[in-house]
Amino acid sequence: MEREDQGLRLGVGIGWRPEIADTVEALPGVDWVEVVAENICPGHLPASLLRLRERGTKVIPHGVSLGIGGAERPDPDRLASLAARAEALGAPLVTEHIAFVRAGGRLTASRPLEAGHLLPVPRTWDALRVLCENVRIAQDQLPVPLALENIAALFAWPGEELTEGQFLAELVGRTGVRLLVDVANLHTNRVNRGEDPARALDELPVESIAYVHVAGGVERDGVWHDTHAHPVTEPVLEVLAELRSRISPPGVLLERDENFPEAAELAGELDLIRGVLDSPRLVGAGAPGGAPSRGTAARTATSAQARTSARTATSAQARTTGSTATSAQARTTGRTATPARTAPESTVGSPAHGGERARTGGAVAVPARPVASGGATGDPAAEAARGGLAIAQASLLEALVAGGPVPEGFDGPRIRVQARALVAKRAGIVAKVAPELPRILGDGFRPAFVAYARPRPLCGGYRRDALDFAAHALLHADLDPARRRELTHWWRDRADARPPSLATRLVRAAAALVGR
Repeated sequence: MEREDQGLRLGVGIGWRPEIADTVEALPGVDWVEVVAENICPGHLPASLLRLRERGTKVIPHGVSLGIGGAERPDPDRLASLAARAEALGAPLVTEHIAFVRAGGRLTASRPLEAGHLLPVPRTWDALRVLCENVRIAQDQLPVPLALENIAALFAWPGEELTEGQFLAELVGRTGVRLLVDVANLHTNRVNRGEDPARALDELPVESIAYVHVAGGVERDGVWHDTHAHPVTEPVLEVLAELRSRISPPGVLLERDENFPEAAELAGELDLIRGVLDSPRLVGAGAPGGAPSRGTAARTATSAQARTSARTATSAQARTTGSTATSAQARTTGRTATPARTAPESTVGSPAHGGERARTGGAVAVPARPVASGGATGDPAAEAARGGLAIAQASLLEALVAGGPVPEGFDGPRIRVQARALVAKRAGIVAKVAPELPRILGDGFRPAFVAYARPRPLCGGYRRDALDFAAHALLHADLDPARRRELTHWWRDRADARPPSLATRLVRAAAALVGR
């Protein structure tokens, strides 16, 4: 796939959400918008997006459910859906996340599990091998270039072999995929995992950045929550400044998903972002003719040296260890580690992906191998890596969403924090899908939902989840007669094959009024 977006300059944009559609249209200086791909239908685009497109505003679909970091190969239907949205929007590229969102099923002969959230992949050579094949499959099926986003995480996998920057650099080198760098997620990982954003920026190939995300969050009890519901903080803007000191990003986008403020506050946050991008202390400042200043040139040299040194170290380490599956993962999955490799697979970028970028530092350079979508590669080591990753991800997801034990090697308290966060997120979505439930149950909604959800993974989507929760509450929750009656009517109205008649609904409404 050609890198059609290589010279694309997007400018400063904002995430389009239905709740702020009118505000986004009216905000001054918005060069482009991003829309959650799963929230739109190609044949029925919202009128606001159509008006933006008519004005020449670029609209980029941002996927959240592909799970390209999962052990399974990308689902063809999900890829087709993402492609259809890119085509309907006339988008210059499409973006997704380096994450897994489901596990279990065919590869593990266990029940399929959905996380309802973006979860980190282990930064190991085996997981990288699987991810690269998945990325190539996606690139083959999408009509426009693909860019992938680094995610925020509350926990780390045991026995990781690469840093985030090294992992991203290897991914780009092997596949030619572009990067969507979320600086808020880099800050989140600094607080939650002790990782240095500057080091990550030094190690990753910044020239492959398609655009950048900026978002707000909040710290509670030493854990940073990437909420997208709070104002952008100074530490996040500092990470943006770190990035800007290395490269002028093609685009920067402000994300906001909840607790939407007034238009003036959103405009102020966009101005803060523009201020960082235009700061005179950054790239090109203080040097005649727009050339990088001495400090910037030194930083660039240091960055390149850091990437080369990091690759040399990781390649040498992989040759020493045989780049086997990590011992912690082997303990977690109960499988034998995959056969040793003499060196981690590495590639040069093909000419179709922006010229040759040979890996340095002793890593073996081999051409990227295209993989037909859907089928096995025929490489026993690759299939072993995929199977081991499947078992590890399923074990972790059992602990996170189904009350299973925490796999060996993980930080138990952090896993439990993540599990509680997933239940809270699930409750919030059910409350949006079925707003009658929190109204009927009042203050009892959250505790009743937590009791229902902890041992029960999401199954069949959130509307099914709402129905199952209502049935569980009728059986187990301590409800007064009026709430029980109203909840029973709500459940019957939606669970029955045929909806109740108008007369039945009027009688029920009258009875509910009398009961109060």
